[in-house]
Amino acid sequence: MLRLKQPELAAERLPPGHPAVVEWRALTVALLDRLAAPLRQRLGKSQADLPLASLLEGGTWAAGRKAAAERRPGGTPPLNIVSDGTVF
Repeated sequence: MLRLKQPELAAERLPPGHPAVVEWRALTVALLDRLAAPLRQRLGKSQADLPLASLLEGGTWAAGRKAAAERRPGGTPPLNIVSDGTVF
């Protein structure tokens, strides 16, 4: 659903505070927030049963890794973020 405005950024190593990284993460949360209610309804779950945090984990980490493996060599994420593992 998301595409980089500047595709060349996919080849760069970006710090977590880079505007493209911040925007990508914000858009991800905003999209998942919009999808949350219809998804909960479809699955018959309440907000307490399926909180946004669970959607973020499943929708960005698990599903994201699967989608990346299908779309990019080596299954790399769309943005290469310089991180020591402390940034989620």
